[in-house]
Amino acid sequence: MLKINKLYNNPKAKAFCEEFINSNRPKYIFGRNEFAQSIANQIEVDGFIDDFTSDTSYLDKEIISIDKVPHNALVVVVVIGKPLIAEKRVRKYQFDYLDYYSFFKYSNLEIKNIMFWDGMIDDIENNFNQYKWIYNLLKDDISKNQFYNIINFRLSYDLDYMRGFEAIEDKQYFESFLNLNISGESFVDVGAYDGFTSEEFIKLCPNYKKIFLFEPEENNLNIAKQKLENHSNIYYYQLGLSDKKETLNFDISGSSSKISNNGDITIEVDRLDNILNEEVTFIKMDIEGAEALAIEGAKETIKKYHPKLAISVYHKKDDFWKIPKQILEIRDDYIIYLRHYTEGISETIMFFIPNKIK
Repeated sequence: MLKINKLYNNPKAKAFCEEFINSNRPKYIFGRNEFAQSIANQIEVDGFIDDFTSDTSYLDKEIISIDKVPHNALVVVVVIGKPLIAEKRVRKYQFDYLDYYSFFKYSNLEIKNIMFWDGMIDDIENNFNQYKWIYNLLKDDISKNQFYNIINFRLSYDLDYMRGFEAIEDKQYFESFLNLNISGESFVDVGAYDGFTSEEFIKLCPNYKKIFLFEPEENNLNIAKQKLENHSNIYYYQLGLSDKKETLNFDISGSSSKISNNGDITIEVDRLDNILNEEVTFIKMDIEGAEALAIEGAKETIKKYHPKLAISVYHKKDDFWKIPKQILEIRDDYIIYLRHYTEGISETIMFFIPNKIK
């Protein structure tokens, strides 16, 4: 059964935050990003730590290498995606440090919330039966253990729950339980970005039947075409997938590009069911929170062809249970696995494997 552990205060983290806010000790931020900026907007810091830049200043403060940080300094580590790797780096030095997750929780400052986290605590508390439901459906102990740690991490902001995870994004979407065939697979790559995922699919399934690659941003699509130019039977669509055909605003942010009211450009989106009318065997979706809309638009394809599915479930507060509920309402004959591919909050993928026995 899914267990939510008792939330304990961390007196050491709380004391660090009080000192960082009120003391005269040297104060530095390890890393430069929007989280760093949100702290610097409220606290007078002495500088930023970055060993991999030729820049000398950031936000009008000095940038220094880590070996120049005073021994009595206080350092907030604002690395969100690979916090354990960053922790390993700062641990070698004598200064006191704290990760951003704990700093956000205990500082009580109006600083930037962690992405994909808004409303998550309330949703777990209000819909805990739904979280227990999906936990009980997960096929193996790895899925259940990872789900347990992710949920407790999002409730507690305690990085200890992530210590069993690694930054292994290069292995994302492809697991042995998919039982992909060397020959005959038809792959739908939704949110293809620069074509990397389709490249990995081809390595595993060199005698594939077809690849349908969907990427709404023109530059990314052109890069994907160049990468995959030596492969045949790949069909490219400069298009996003959704629950209806329309034109939307789109925010260009590299691999995190997404539909947004404040987007830089406009893109076209459509239903997968409107575009494909043939068998597909594997669908991957990682489209920055638009997964539920795309699933709705692929309902007939899923119902008719029963493909394997790899769906990201970390972008919205209730994706962990709403997406599996949505898919099982289309077809209830799927076995479900879950895998997480970073040390932080992103890249949680839920896999739906056709239950041939049923």
